[in-house]
Amino acid sequence: MNIQIEDAPAEQLTDFLHQKIVDYNHAHRELNQRQPIAAVIRDTQKRVIAGAAGETFGNWLQLKTLWVDESLRGKRLGSQLLAAIEHKAKARGCKFCLLDTLNIQAKPFYQKLGYRVQWEQKQYPLTGAKYFMTKEL
Repeated sequence: MNIQIEDAPAEQLTDFLHQKIVDYNHAHRELNQRQPIAAVIRDTQKRVIAGAAGETFGNWLQLKTLWVDESLRGKRLGSQLLAAIEHKAKARGCKFCLLDTLNIQAKPFYQKLGYRVQWEQKQYPLTGAKYFMTKEL
């Protein structure tokens, strides 16, 4: 056996490896069901102008994305989206939310809405930071 480093691995390879971990987790985890969840705001032409997306599983909402068009920031759309997706997650039985954000992104926004930093990854990717934050719903 020898190890080969691939600088540009085929997507098929990375998908295969990821699926192997997913399969293992499903076989050994107490809870396997993950449900996608999203909240979206569209303009009058039906274009997405803001949205949030993630997954719910067990006690947790994992927020993966929250985005508001730059021209609409500061108008509480992000807060409204977050409240809506948290509300739906609670209805699914979630008790907590987990998210991550970069130092150039929305840490103060999330803190204002009750999220706390649980872990800070410094020097990410070089001189910045990544924050893993949680909130009790």
